[in-house]
Order: sequence, then structure tokens, then C-alpha cells
Amino acid sequence: MTIDYDVVIIGGSLAGYYAALAATQLRATVALVEPKVNYGFTDHHALTEIGKLAQKLNDAPGFGIHATHTDTSEECHISMAWQEAMLYAQCVASNLKEQHSPGILAALGVDVIVGSGQFQSSPQLAFAVNNRLLRARTYLLASGSRPEMPEIEGLQATGYLTLSNIWQSLQGTTLPKNWVIIGGVPQSIEIAQTLARFGCSVTLVVKHPYVLPHLDPEIAILLQAQLEVEGVRVLTKNPVTQVRLIGDKKWIQAGDKAIETDEILVATGQQPNLESLNLAAVGVKWHRRSLVVNDKLQTTNHSIYACGDVIGGYEFANIANYEAKIALNNALFFPRLRVNYRSIPWGIFSVPMVAQVGLTEVQAKRLFSRDEVLVLRQYFKTLAAAQLRDETTGMCKLIVLRNGEILGASILGAEAGELINLIALAMSQKIKVKDLANLSPVYPSFSEILEQTATQWSMQKLNSNIALQEFLEGFFHFRRNWNL
Repeated sequence: MTIDYDVVIIGGSLAGYYAALAATQLRATVALVEPKVNYGFTDHHALTEIGKLAQKLNDAPGFGIHATHTDTSEECHISMAWQEAMLYAQCVASNLKEQHSPGILAALGVDVIVGSGQFQSSPQLAFAVNNRLLRARTYLLASGSRPEMPEIEGLQATGYLTLSNIWQSLQGTTLPKNWVIIGGVPQSIEIAQTLARFGCSVTLVVKHPYVLPHLDPEIAILLQAQLEVEGVRVLTKNPVTQVRLIGDKKWIQAGDKAIETDEILVATGQQPNLESLNLAAVGVKWHRRSLVVNDKLQTTNHSIYACGDVIGGYEFANIANYEAKIALNNALFFPRLRVNYRSIPWGIFSVPMVAQVGLTEVQAKRLFSRDEVLVLRQYFKTLAAAQLRDETTGMCKLIVLRNGEILGASILGAEAGELINLIALAMSQKIKVKDLANLSPVYPSFSEILEQTATQWSMQKLNSNIALQEFLEGFFHFRRNWNL
């Protein structure tokens, strides 16, 4: 039977777009089956940037910059600012949609098929959509995910918003004043801070001991402190047990606390968009909230690969794109590449930003002898660039072995996203921490934090080596007295 495509990509996620374009650049024939794409993440990031600007304006008097206010109604001022912010976010989302429009993809060689379909196994593996059978040598699942709803008594009857519809639901309306956000995922932290910067009262309820369970605990504590400084009430180790609507107010029971609120945002996790694909008929297995894949990103049907949200984990575009690159190369050529997340960074767009790569201190000390693991810390307040921009909150934390191998890093601070990329590159190229210490970064710049932190490796090694200390003291004593 005729094979129509080298690969059929199912799902209009950004990872799906990335894979489709990469396939055409390799001269492969590719079809992208694209259901409707949600660009809510664009609104989210745009509003986060506006929130940063709003905070800067609030801090302007500290820099000697004063504005004249003519609006006597603070409530009116906030409402107007919100609608203008939403308009800006919609414009950004519209621009992104245009870049990924079916017309542009088609012009680049992608066969874009809008619609929902499912796999069929007989007489040959194919994907059926819009009364067509798409036959390919391999398939790539990049269908993304949707919010998973926790089983909380009264939640459905009371009503709530999710990460996928929060910004669309608020278009053309007044921003609710009081919010409760249920769940500790990166987006819930970002949204909590953004809403607080728009003048809202926000309570973030997390069932874990820290705001994010996969974050280095030391960094997580600093992040929580920053949220609380900005007015976000953080309740950790407080699972939500029930929700009630009393009058026109919503009430949440979190642990032993009853909280009144105008609006609820549920951000407890995601579940993959898989149900309608008829995966069982083609031998593809899934477990709980993700597909079962091997380290080559093959599903249990080795002609079908998967990447992004459908295989679990947090929603990070760079990780999904990395997976798409591995899966696509294996699908188009030979399945020889394996995923290795050790040097793939991820970040939370809070202010200041949080970024992490590799192992945390806790993870490293579980895998290696405690005596072999060194923890290097430096604080942003030591940087001239941080002092100049009044962005001194933050810390850089490197986890290394005594031989200088970099195991991981966690950064909270300005430009953390750019800094973590440098550490990730060093890890991927097996560059030792001593080479980071030999950097001569531009002064003043935030890159100095890497040099300063890495320098502590040699200091810690020297401080723990009494014999070397005694040798150096004797050597310099001899040099000082050489000419006597």
C-alpha cells in the first residue's frame, strides 16, 4: 500500500509546529493534523511583562522619577489599565497566530489538515481525518494537554477558571478583586504574581511543603518569600477539601482555613489530549496522565513517537521542542538518539525569574557521597549590575563534584533565564567549574554571578586541604625571604 508521508504529526502544539518545520527543512514529506490551537500562554507571558512594567512604575520614585496623577479614582485607573493590557496581549497572540498560520506552513511545504481524527490498524496503520486516510512510515503525537480537574467537593457547582481559559474569560470584563489559585505549578506562581501586580488580593494554595515540589528547596523558600513580599498569601501543605457558593461569594476550605473569594483558578496539573485518537487499537499504551514511551520517545507501537505534554511533566516549550527534535530524527532516520534531560534547563517567569538545570542539592547528595558534592552559592546583591538596576534579590547555586564536574544549578534572580543557558551549555559540553571561574565577563553584567559562584569551588577545595594550605604558606614565606 502506498505511503503518502515520511511522518504525520498529530497536534497543533508548538512542539508539533516545530517538528513539522524541521521535517520540511530535511526535505521530508510531512502532514500536520492540527486541531484548534490555544494561544493563552501568549496572553499569560504578555501580561506578565506588563506586570513587571507596572511594578517598575511603582518603584520609579525611588529612582527620582515622579509622575503626575490626574485620575482621582484608583479603581477606575486599575480597570482601564487592565483592559488596555488585555488588548496588548491579544495583539501579541494575534501576531504569533499569523506566524504559525496554515498558509505560511503550507508555503513552507507542510500539508496542514485542520480537523480531529483517529488511528486505524487495518488493513494498514493509518490516521483517518476528514474522510482521508493519512499513511506514513512514522507518526508523531504532539497533541498537547488540557487542565486536569481535581476531585474537590462542590468545585463543579461553584464554577472556576483554568490555565487554558483564564485570560479569554476576562476579556471585556472587570478584573475580579479577590482570587484563590489552587495548585503549585509554574504557571500558577506566575499568574499569582501578575494578578497581585494588577492590584488583586491573591491566595495561592499548595498541597506540597514548597511552592514547587521539583524546585530546589532553598530557591523555593526565596521564591515564596518574594511572592509574600508582593502581597500573595501562600498556604503550603493545605489541600483543598471543598468549595461552596454562599450568596455571590465563593468559599474554599483549605486545611483548617475558610477563604472567601471572587474567583477561583484551578492549576493543579494537565492531562494529555489522547482519548479520541483510538490508541488502544494500534497498541499504544498510556499510564495515568501520560503515554508510555522509551528513551527514544517511541510509544509501545514503535512506528508512533510522542513528545511534549502527552508524555508528562511540566509544560515547558523548550523541553517539548527538545523532545520533538529527538523524536523527529528517530522517526525520519534510525531510532538511535536517546533523550537526556540532564543539561536541559527550565524556568519560571516570576519576578525575579527562577531557572534550574540538572540535579538539585538534595538529588546530588542522594546519588553521590556527601563528601564528594560541593554546594557553591553567591548572592545577586554582590553584583554592580544588580545594584544599578535595583534588582538585588536573588541567588546563584551551583552543585558540583570535587573534580569540578557540574551536576546542576538553580538560580533566582534577574536574567536567570539567560544565565542558566550558559550553565546548561557548560554541562552539555562537559566544561568544568574551573573554566566558569576563568570567565572574564563584561563589567557590569549579571554574568559576573557565574564567575563569582564558580570561584568558590577552588576556595572550598583549598579550605579543606590543610596540607596544601601549609605548603602555600611555606612557599610564600620562602619567596618573601629569598633576597635577604
